[in-house]
Amino acid sequence: MASERLSDTYVKKNDLKSGLHCDGKGLYLQVTPRTPTDDDKRKINKSWLFRFMLCGRARKMGLGDYPSVSLKQAREKARQARSLKVDGRDPIEERNGRRAALAAETASQMTFRECALGYISAHQHGWKSAKHSLQWAATLETYAFPIIGALPVGAIDRAHVMKILEPLWLTRTETASRLRGRIEKVLDRAKVLGLRTGENPAAWRGNLDHLLPKKSTVAPVAHHAAIPYRDLPVFMAKLRQHDSVAALALEWTILCAARTADTIGARWSEIDREQRLWTIDASRMKARRTHTVPLSDRALAILDKMDELREGDFIFPGAIAGRGLGRLVMDRVLKDLGHSETVHGFRSAFKDWASEETTYPNEMSEMALAHAISNKVEAAYRRLDMREKRRALMQDWSNYCSAC
Repeated sequence: MASERLSDTYVKKNDLKSGLHCDGKGLYLQVTPRTPTDDDKRKINKSWLFRFMLCGRARKMGLGDYPSVSLKQAREKARQARSLKVDGRDPIEERNGRRAALAAETASQMTFRECALGYISAHQHGWKSAKHSLQWAATLETYAFPIIGALPVGAIDRAHVMKILEPLWLTRTETASRLRGRIEKVLDRAKVLGLRTGENPAAWRGNLDHLLPKKSTVAPVAHHAAIPYRDLPVFMAKLRQHDSVAALALEWTILCAARTADTIGARWSEIDREQRLWTIDASRMKARRTHTVPLSDRALAILDKMDELREGDFIFPGAIAGRGLGRLVMDRVLKDLGHSETVHGFRSAFKDWASEETTYPNEMSEMALAHAISNKVEAAYRRLDMREKRRALMQDWSNYCSAC
């Protein structure tokens, strides 16, 4: 058989011996044994192989399985490979190059939606909450995907971005601003992946800032409404008349200059009674840095009250077993007391009090508020958290709030 060409009838046989069956000119039918399955009763596998020499080196090139590739098709593939070899080109390298080019072309057709979902998948584990991930996906799904979701990510230009942002910029400025930033990040990812070239059409500086008004001029920053610090003693006296879990949680939040999320997520494992400390893990902090709060006498008294009502891990348990208070519960307490200010506004009151009524340095009150340090040099040198000095600060704050 070595000198004979194969035939369709011969190739179709199911009892061929294992090994190479020559068709001539370097083309072989390769037969290998296999274990039959319920779905496939065949006892052998058949595939095509082209063998050749190039620069004194023996090469083997697979041409596909039979019957997916027929005898006629295999001969044509072998002919093309021989033609390349005559020109001094390696058929295997040529095929690999074509496959790589096809893969690159396919990748370049990746849609904006696919690239955006890839960005979210790659970064969501580093984001501080699952909510942030959902917000990312929701804004793109609502505003960007209907316009550019199906477009190749490499084809998106400034006109597409403006079509998304212009209808929102004057009416939903904050949403539009966040959306712009997210589109910019997705397109940056696409550029790094080699899916697009040139400048980012969603970039703000030197680009969209010439087409859209500044966010601050359209939607000026609205600060959280705050009770003036001078009114706090009277307010605290009224608050202490409401001996509910929500009222105690609000008082704790004020005394610790904490954020709402810090309080409703507070667990007993974070409390060190002996050292009089509340330590909040970095994973729960806005600045992603562990924050320690020295506890005043009144804060410890609140802990004692909550200890009598202890139900599970949360210091301030909510109505649903195994969960903390809801985010809006403390706001309702404020409204019940006839106030329209926000819980977050008490942090401003603390800062104003520390600045106006005390001689504590500014960095100490900033540290008490767990504010991120914008100055990188200062952040590098500020290794300690002034914990012992902040004990006096927090006790003075508590004394002031209890002055009435």
